[in-house]
Amino acid sequence: MPEEKKSGISQEKARRIAVGATVAGVLLVIFFVVVLSVQFWQIGVKNKRNAEYDAQIEKLEEMLDKEQNDLDFYRTTEGLEYLASQQHWK
Repeated sequence: MPEEKKSGISQEKARRIAVGATVAGVLLVIFFVVVLSVQFWQIGVKNKRNAEYDAQIEKLEEMLDKEQNDLDFYRTTEGLEYLASQQHWK
């Protein structure tokens, strides 16, 4: 009678495969957590930078409005007289 071949895998092999799969799964989860943490940090930095840029834009727009008002004033007769008096021309 021919020898019967063992079918399946031994318990030791199955345990090793299970441990390996568990370790791989845990490492994958840790990797994803690290990637998500880095991305959230980058999003926070980008939002902070955008807020700083918005504040700078607002400040520059206020400066432009003030300068436009000054320019409008200096184009009037009173503004020209003021500039002349500053230069001691009048």
